[in-house]
This record gives sequence, structure tokens and C-alpha cells, in this order.
Amino acid sequence: MSLVNHVRNAGVVGAGGGGFPAHVKLAAKADTIIANGAECEPLLHKDAAVLEHRAADVVKGILLCADALGAQDVVIAIKAKKKHAVEAATVACEGTRARVHLLGDYYPAGDEYDLVHSVTGRLIPPTGIPLQVGTVVQNVETLANIAAAVAGRPVIRKTITIAGEVAYPSSFEVPLGISLRECIAAAGGATVNNPVIAIGGMMMGETTDDLDRPVTKTTAGAIVLSADHPVVMRKLKPASQMAAIGKSACDQCRFCTEFCPRFLLGYAVEPHQVMRSLGFTATGSERFSEWAALCCSCGLCTLYSCPEALYPKEACDDSKAALRNMNWKWNGAQTVEAHPMLDGRRVPIKSLMRRLDIDRYDSPAPLAPKALTTTRAVMPLKQHAGPPAIAKVKPEQTLTMGEIIAEPAPDALGAILHAPFASRVEAVEASRIILTAI
Repeated sequence: MSLVNHVRNAGVVGAGGGGFPAHVKLAAKADTIIANGAECEPLLHKDAAVLEHRAADVVKGILLCADALGAQDVVIAIKAKKKHAVEAATVACEGTRARVHLLGDYYPAGDEYDLVHSVTGRLIPPTGIPLQVGTVVQNVETLANIAAAVAGRPVIRKTITIAGEVAYPSSFEVPLGISLRECIAAAGGATVNNPVIAIGGMMMGETTDDLDRPVTKTTAGAIVLSADHPVVMRKLKPASQMAAIGKSACDQCRFCTEFCPRFLLGYAVEPHQVMRSLGFTATGSERFSEWAALCCSCGLCTLYSCPEALYPKEACDDSKAALRNMNWKWNGAQTVEAHPMLDGRRVPIKSLMRRLDIDRYDSPAPLAPKALTTTRAVMPLKQHAGPPAIAKVKPEQTLTMGEIIAEPAPDALGAILHAPFASRVEAVEASRIILTAI
């Protein structure tokens, strides 16, 4: 069986958060493959945990991918500060053509555009993908899952970090479908009375008070904070208030643009110009909205750069949505040149954590020695890029561990879902399947 089929059958998707089906990337040709172990979201350490404990699988996975792609340059990119992960990866690379590339401790080092430029010096065309410059990027956990897929093991578990306001910040290997509430309990429980979680991180993650959200194939972890934490209160402010504040208070200082990672790489992203669009109520907003088209929604402009605590990232998100509704297509320059101040304006993680008021929670979050278990799994049918998978089971049906429970429609972008443990189907709903352990 080909590697593409092994990976498709195992349901492997981008485990860093994107959820792009991994087998699709392997059907191409490229001269370079990069394992993304940058993990730039503050307080998350799951990629470091994967490298420390599964480095051999990561290297095996990336070499399998390199052979399929025809790639000669095989790179594992890790922040230099992750010393144990670097050591484990370096040892695993010995005797192979894979090599370790050290990254600085800045945000967002894991952004594909930034990562490809850091490793290869190449700049992806606007609205493009790494493959257009001969490169494929896969998360390190994705690569470990690819190695497991070849051994016949589907994706039924996830490595996550639980950090912030918990007794014992930790990383865990957990079954898909387990609730984040159970994971938080395994970390000693929340240390605040009104916990809120940032699923996937403080910068680009979703902030919610629903602790019963299930772990999916793309969950990197959760940061637990108090509901009255300043960043939480900002993130939960209604969109109408965000826009009204920006319309009245933005003084066009340009800090949001001057620190924008995509602007510094040379792309036409200027959040301060997008903020101008908030003042247009009839015509004219479309022209300024175009400055958001290449925004990667990293959140630096809103949570770090703006001296007035405004919401340029959210304004960019709204502008991108408006452009999509108009079926607007990028028609600007296809070549870019990095800003001469690129390196000098990178935002250090320590500075970012201080600005977010989370530096007091900075701790290693080591991998727990024992994997977590659960008696009930909630399995969303959409755990990947593309349309939701289609359920292939019925209520009361009994399943063995690893049995297929949902598949993408024929020719649709998606990924197969498997039962994370021996179970009985409790319910099949429009957007999820609920399983009970047997």
C-alpha cells in the first residue's frame, strides 16, 4: 500500500491546529520538507513533548514523507530554547539525512510563511502555499502519526497541554473525544472559581467558558484563566463594541502594521489602513479592506502592538469575510521582498507573555507518565479542513478500538474518524457521534 493510502486510511490531519488532511500534501513533489516544531503559542508545550518522547517516530515519519515527495532537504525546525526536544531530535536524526534547524524564541515562528522563509530563505507567493516554493510543512505530531499509520495504527489519541490557572501545568496523551474538563482535572483542577479556557492558545485560539468541549485531532491544548483576566475580557467583548471603539479611538499610529509579521515579510498587509474602513458607512470600505486580504490572524496587532488596546485583528477578520462574500480575488504583485527590519522587529515570547499578563504561568508542562482515559467520547464530525465527515455507524452499535465511525464524502476533502476505544454508539447527531466505553 502506498504512503498516501496508509495516511488516508489512518485519518491523519495537521495536528498543529490547521487540520489539513495529511495525505493530500503527500501526493505532490517538493525538494524540501519541514517538520514544524516551533510551537509559538505561549504556554503550550505539546510539540516539545512529542519530540522529547517520540523523536524516533517524528524522524521516521518525515523520512517516509521525504521519499514520497522526492525531497532531498529534510528539516526538523525547533526553537533553540527547547533543549530537551532539540537533544532528542538531534539523536534521532543521527545516521539519516534529516537535520535539526534551530529557531529563535519569537512569535509567530510557527507560521508557515515565516517558517519557510526562516529555513529556506524562500517567500511564498501572496495567497499561496509552501508547495509553490518547493516545500511541504507538516507538524511534528502529524509526522509521528504518519509513522504510526504505516504500522497500521489510526489517529485515535492526541497530545495536548493544559496550562495557566491549574495546579500542575502538564501535557497529556489523551483519547480523542475526552472533555477538556477531564483534562483540567488531571492537571490538578482549575485554581480559580470562574475558569475560562483558551483552546489552542491565547493568540489564535478560541476563548470559551465551555469546559466540556471535546479534544479533537487539532486540539493543541487549553490555557485556563479567570473570567476576569484582562485578555479574556477583551476577547469576549461583543464584535459591535470592538468596531465602535476602533472607529472612535484609532489615531493611525501604524504600530499594528509595523509589527505585523506578514508586513515584515513583505506582504501587503496593513492593519492600520483596515482600521480606517471602520469609518466608512456607505462606500469606500472595500478599498481599505483589501489591506487585510493576506492577514494570517496571528493576533499580534490586537494583543501586543496597539497602544490603545484596539482590535485591528478583528477588523481584519471582518474585512476578509467581506472580501470572501464579494468573491474578491488577489490581483496584486506575486513577488515579495522581506522588510529590512524583519529580524529587529520580531516579538520575543517573553515580551508577549508580559503584555498578555500570563508570564507568571510560564512553566515546562512536562508529559504525564500515564495516558489519560475516559468512559465517554464526543466525536465531532468536522475535525479537519473541508466539509464534515459522514457518520458510518448507528446507535447501539458496538465498536472495537480503531474501527471507522465516519468518512468523508467521495472526492471531498476530509479525513476518516475512528473509535478511540472499544465502545457502544450512544448517539449519532447531525454534527457529532457520542461513544460510551464498554
